Amino acid sequence: MEKLRKVVNEIAYTRDRTNSPALHRSLVPFLTFASSLYGVALQIRRSLYRSSFLQQHRLPVPVISVGNLSWGGNGKTPMVEFITQLLVDSGISPLILTRGYAGGDEAKMLERHLQGGPTKIGVGANRAATAALFFEKYGCANPSSIRTFFDQSFETTQAKTISHKIGSVILDDGMQQHWSLCRDLEIVMLNGLDPWGNGNLVPLGPLREPLAALERADIVVVHHVDLITEQSLRDIESTIKGFKNSIPVFFSKMVPKYLFDVKKAKSYVALEALCDATVLCVSAIGSAEAFVRTIGMTGARYVDRLDFSDHYLFQAQDVETMSRRANGLENKSNSKPIIVVTEKDYNRDSEIFKCLDSYTVLVLCSELQISSCRGTDVDRFKSTLRRVVAAKFCVSI
Repeated sequence: MEKLRKVVNEIAYTRDRTNSPALHRSLVPFLTFASSLYGVALQIRRSLYRSSFLQQHRLPVPVISVGNLSWGGNGKTPMVEFITQLLVDSGISPLILTRGYAGGDEAKMLERHLQGGPTKIGVGANRAATAALFFEKYGCANPSSIRTFFDQSFETTQAKTISHKIGSVILDDGMQQHWSLCRDLEIVMLNGLDPWGNGNLVPLGPLREPLAALERADIVVVHHVDLITEQSLRDIESTIKGFKNSIPVFFSKMVPKYLFDVKKAKSYVALEALCDATVLCVSAIGSAEAFVRTIGMTGARYVDRLDFSDHYLFQAQDVETMSRRANGLENKSNSKPIIVVTEKDYNRDSEIFKCLDSYTVLVLCSELQISSCRGTDVDRFKSTLRRVVAAKFCVSI
């Protein structure tokens, strides 16, 4: 199954199949048919909501949706965390709603980062029902105070008294998946390294919705801006503006902060530990390329990689594969390699990597930053977020 997932992923990001392996070409007709069915189902579902045959639920607080058009690697969950911290710093107690897909690695990461604060995290496929449980338990902030907050600038320079009553909801992965909830702000994250692959819907391509869905977005954020060329940025922005010229486009990147040892989760290891080292990057994320490039920028002498499909659950045989690869690197370099994994992979199964007891296994911790790029910066991002939410939420209440 893992091999098949890798092949499908390769097809999704291949624009010219002329020289593709025979296996890839043989799967294309089946994937094309499945993609067509998916597209029809998407259109039917969307039309049912547009005609009000299926009802949308309006929550009593502003709803900020963070979603993506394509498969992983878009910076969606780091953006959720960024916005959450922005709200908390400004005196708003947020509720994050997430599905908890594939073992809940993303939810676990959010919990680790936000524990001890006023943020609540609700996990469940039915976002409306999950939200209702949290509103019943904690209550919601007064609509007039919410309106006042979003009518003013974000303030982070002084401490705020935060009520435990929920003042805003953030949908993690809320693009086409959760039309049942009305939202006041739609943020779409794009992986700048390859935002739309071959341009087809899943499973033939990586798109979960057609590019025309950009018309519904209030803000688009191009992620991994530090890893792509200026020409690529212009091309991506041109495509976005072709669907909605008025949409604000911002840019983000992941900034590595520190490492920690899988055997001592509360330890902090400086990034300099990788300088001049042989490193094996092991990941099961949506954009392994970005992870590997980031490790290369730490000053490592040599970087090898072992990629698995997004959300893959590691097994005992995978640990053996990692050990063999690390052993091969050790024989070639005459030095013991350091294995580095992503925080998302660690949160999916924190125990599996402890089985690699012959090697040091470190977890890379990074945070999302809004980049000053092409006339935009973090202050403009904040003001745009505030302005859009204020305009839509104040009309709805």
